[in-house]
Amino acid sequence: MSKFRTTEISDPQFESDNLRFITVKTKNLKGRGDICVFVPEGSTGRDLPITILLHGVYGSCWCWSQKAGAHRTAQRLIDQATIEPMVIAMPSDGLWGDGSGYLEHNGSNFEKWIAEDVPAAVRENIEQTSDGSSIYIAGLSMGGYGALRIGSKYPEVFKGISGHSSITSLGQMSQFVEEPLEEYFQKDKQDEDVLETMLANKNQLPPIRFDCGNTDQLIENNRTLHRQMENEGIGHQYQEFSGGHEWEYWAEHLEKTLIFFNGINKDIP
Repeated sequence: MSKFRTTEISDPQFESDNLRFITVKTKNLKGRGDICVFVPEGSTGRDLPITILLHGVYGSCWCWSQKAGAHRTAQRLIDQATIEPMVIAMPSDGLWGDGSGYLEHNGSNFEKWIAEDVPAAVRENIEQTSDGSSIYIAGLSMGGYGALRIGSKYPEVFKGISGHSSITSLGQMSQFVEEPLEEYFQKDKQDEDVLETMLANKNQLPPIRFDCGNTDQLIENNRTLHRQMENEGIGHQYQEFSGGHEWEYWAEHLEKTLIFFNGINKDIP
């Protein structure tokens, strides 16, 4: 039985570049949500891992593919035998304001849309996936905030977490959106901060990595999170590279996330 009242999926005869599109109606969004899905060429498995990629502010489900070529990066790594085949799910954030923050607010639960609905929609509609598919989550900027926070809050769902140029606490959203910060406030303040969410689930966290460009406006926030995680004894990988808060950076470094997730998946019994 479907989790969703209505589902629409693209017709294979009109699809290109191994991309598919799914739209489902969900109570968490009080309406419809979109997901762009990359299915590796020639894949026949029934339990391929699923990597969820979250976009940043101003964008939607098409950004990772149409601004960073995420699907082509994945296919290249698969063709090179650098990673095993995986499905890439690229959902919208719910399209609230300049960005939903992937939080619960204003009558919608953008967090559960990602943590619950997106995996369910992919498993229901992509035959190469199943309940046996491992789920990973990553994102950039606001999407990095969503990935680090949601991945840490739902360790029973996600097997690995990665962030690129990530917002690390809610207050940083004010650098990017015109909506008042108060619109995003959470009942539980711990839900507004990546570190606090990690600490609440410290003994259950999956493997974590994150990186940031050395000229990025969020670099000091990422360095601070790295130091805090070290001080708290939270295992992770942190890297800095040349670059700023820009698609060129994210397109280049996405492969590190995919390789990281592939390594985790190979170790799962």
